Amino acid sequence: MFNAMEKILKYIIVSCGVLLMTSCEKFLERYPHDIMPSDYYENEAELTSAIIGVYDKLGGVYGTIWLYRMGHEADEGFHSSSSLVIGPQNFNFSASHNYIATAWRNLYEGIYRANFVLKYVDKNTQIPRIVRNRIRGEALCLRGHFYSVLVHLYGGVPLILEPTTDGAANMNIPRNSVKEVYEQVLEDLEAAEKLVPAITEIGHGGRVSKSAVRGMLARVCLYMAGYPLRDVSKYEDARHWAKKVIDDPEAGHELNPDFSDIFIKYARDEYDIKESIWEVEFWGNRRDSYTETGYVGFANGPNTSNPETGNGYGGLKVTAKLYLKYNDSDLRRDWTIANFTYNSTGPSGSKTMITNTDEGSLYDRRVAKWRREYETLLPKATGQTPQNFPLLRFSDVLLMYAEADFYASGEQINPLALEYINLVRRRGFGKLLPGATDIDAYDLPASIDPATFEREIRDERMRELAFEQMRKFDLIRWGVFMTEMREVVDMVNVMSPSSSTSQHVRERFENALYSRHLIWPIPAVEIMMNRAMKQNPNW
Repeated sequence: MFNAMEKILKYIIVSCGVLLMTSCEKFLERYPHDIMPSDYYENEAELTSAIIGVYDKLGGVYGTIWLYRMGHEADEGFHSSSSLVIGPQNFNFSASHNYIATAWRNLYEGIYRANFVLKYVDKNTQIPRIVRNRIRGEALCLRGHFYSVLVHLYGGVPLILEPTTDGAANMNIPRNSVKEVYEQVLEDLEAAEKLVPAITEIGHGGRVSKSAVRGMLARVCLYMAGYPLRDVSKYEDARHWAKKVIDDPEAGHELNPDFSDIFIKYARDEYDIKESIWEVEFWGNRRDSYTETGYVGFANGPNTSNPETGNGYGGLKVTAKLYLKYNDSDLRRDWTIANFTYNSTGPSGSKTMITNTDEGSLYDRRVAKWRREYETLLPKATGQTPQNFPLLRFSDVLLMYAEADFYASGEQINPLALEYINLVRRRGFGKLLPGATDIDAYDLPASIDPATFEREIRDERMRELAFEQMRKFDLIRWGVFMTEMREVVDMVNVMSPSSSTSQHVRERFENALYSRHLIWPIPAVEIMMNRAMKQNPNW
């Protein structure tokens, strides 16, 4: 685990790397202002600085508006402000919306940086090969991840795999197909898997490890098996990569017995590499020169103005659909969904419990997975936090294996797949904690039928991974996005949320009931600047 000084030193390197690798305002800008210095990459420190500059773009993607305004909460929740009606958070936007261009730019800037590292990683062959190979693997994994997010959001995009110092070279590049982009992602990740170290060698989840790459390979294969490619052969590959994570004796991954402790550790800046395999790093409280904070826990946690608890915007409320997916005994419900409101004064964590449980009132509850009351870095910044954001947890790997095995086996339910989903369920009900009894009280039975098992896999992912930015993509690959969003509309019509919420929620989910929202538009600025670019249908 890094201590505070190690993390400060790390972000000194980040700052230097960003100065040397500042990327262009627009990916297809004709005259970029960030030509790489020809004398860079001469020693190990410069190479390390360069790769950390690539990691830095993860923070630009996952640390800001992505957490609460980008529309990815799907049927789990909705943006809490009824006055902010224009934007992806309400499925009410155009190709010229700034958020659409910002996400595109951040992702391509990460690719741009990775391409330079890959081009020049061997510039000085006196740097130990093991160091160069590790950094090469990290750059490949990061580039693959950035492209996987791009293809989820926009469909087929231009594959740019070489760095360029000539802005004109980035003009008039046609889109690659979805299949071509995914194939490049697989190629990058498979190459990275051979080069990066084991997670136990790294000692924390902030850098790419073999476990991280294997887990991401499983995820990408599941996406390829679903809509729009529907390459069902990839279920077998997804099962293979998930099992490599599960069975790795060196890594020794296992579930944290306490679901809430996963997120308390993020707040305390502690690592648990058995559960949290890959996470986006944030640090600081804006009181020193080398901070890299995010919005985790501020934007997507409960709202409060109490500086002792830590200021919270409370940008996300939940749907009754999510709340009702949980059994009353499932401990994850009241950790994921606030059953309290924070007081505006008092000691850190001072709260008032919510007593109203009628169905309409559920829409007024905030997301509570990330809570600032547990932060230990003091004083707490007003609008920024040091909390890390998870990209891959072990519970996700177990659920991916169960799903991939189910489909790869012709919708047969094998004992191992059933055991893995039941492990996640047991943890949710507190049955992995010391002294727990009736360990299998909430297990799915061996007699479960395939249709019910399929539904339980999907619901378990919703319960376990809520607001970890995967739900929308899951619904799309399963081919049920509009069906599930329609269910929220139907529930709103029956449950009658408060008047201040009802119209906002209904309009938000009704807006989503158009097929064009399965992917975003290509940003208008890219269409304007790249004559070879074609817009997505209906945009």
